[in-house]
Amino acid sequence: MPDTRHLTPEIASILRRPFLVLGAGSIGKRHISNLRHLGVEHLWVYDPQAERMAEAQARWGVRPFECLEEALAAGPYAVLVCSPPVYHILQALAAARAGAHLFIEKPLAASLDGVDELLAEVETRGLRTLVGCNFRFHPGLQQLRALLAQGALGEVLFARAVFGQYLPDWHPWEDYRRGYSARRDLGGGIVLDRIHELDYLVWLFGPVAQARGLVVHTGSLEIETEDLAEGWLRFQNGVTASLHVDYLNRRYTCRAEVLGTEGTAWWDFGSHSLRVYRAGTQEEQTWAWPRYQVNEMYVAEMAHFLRVLAGEEESLKDLRQARHILETALTLRQSPNPWEVP
Repeated sequence: MPDTRHLTPEIASILRRPFLVLGAGSIGKRHISNLRHLGVEHLWVYDPQAERMAEAQARWGVRPFECLEEALAAGPYAVLVCSPPVYHILQALAAARAGAHLFIEKPLAASLDGVDELLAEVETRGLRTLVGCNFRFHPGLQQLRALLAQGALGEVLFARAVFGQYLPDWHPWEDYRRGYSARRDLGGGIVLDRIHELDYLVWLFGPVAQARGLVVHTGSLEIETEDLAEGWLRFQNGVTASLHVDYLNRRYTCRAEVLGTEGTAWWDFGSHSLRVYRAGTQEEQTWAWPRYQVNEMYVAEMAHFLRVLAGEEESLKDLRQARHILETALTLRQSPNPWEVP
C-alpha cells in the first residue's frame, strides 16, 4: 500500500470513494493497477468481455458489473472511460447524468457527435474532467515546455513531431487485425490512435488556427483504417508545425524537434532525453532520464486526476481543450485527399 500519511484530507476522502473503470483492455488495466497503487480503495469495472473482468478481479480485487446501467446505478464517484473511442461519448454522457466525475481516455471520441452535449452536461452539473494526455507528464516534454516559457530558443519558428511503430508489435499477444486500431467501426486509425503528438504540440504552442493533412491507407497491414498520416499545422501564435504518424515503422520512433531563432531542441521518448543547442554559446546541453519507466507518466496522470477531483489543481486537459484537439485531428483526417497536381 502507498504511504498515505502526508495526504491532504481531501485526497484521503477521495481515495475512499468508488471509481468505476469502463473497459478492461490494456489501458483500462493499467489505470486500475495505478489507481490501486495510489491508494484508491474501491475499484469497480465493467467490460462486455467477462474474461477481462475476471482477470481484473483476480489481480486487483475489483468489483465487476454485468452491465453499464447496473454499474452507474451503484453510484460511482468517478468514471474512467477506457473503451474503444466510438463508445466514449455515449458512456461518458451516461456517467455524467449519473453525477460522476470523468476521466476519458484519448481520443475524446471518434467524431464530434455528442461532444457539445457532453460538454453542456458536465458544465451544468459542475463535474470535473480530465482527458487522457499522458505525454504531458513525461519529464523531457515538461523540461522542453519550461525552456520555451523561458525563451531559451528565442522566437519559435517551427516544430515537428514524429511517431512510428509497426502495429503488429503494439500488442503482440493478440491479433492486431481484430483490435480497435484496425477497425473503422470502433474509431480506429493512426490519426486518432496517435493523437498524442497533436496533443503535446497544442500543450507546447497553444490552439491551432489552420490544419491540413494527407492520410494514406497503404494496404500492407490488412486493416480497414489509415496506417500513415502527415499533418501541417499553423498555431494561433504563429508557430508552424508538421507531424508524422504511422503504424508501419519497424523501429519504434517517437520524437520531436523545435526550431527557434536562438537555438534548437530535440526530444526523444525512446531514450528519454532532451538536447538543446544554443546559438549564442554554440554549446549543446543534454537532459537524460535513463532509469525512467514508461508507467511513471501514467501514474503521474492519475495522481493529477486525483488532485483535480480534490480541487487542488486545474485540469491539465479538460473537455473544451480536448474538443479543440479532436476537431483538429478530424480536420487533418478529412482534408481533401489527394491533392491534384496540374
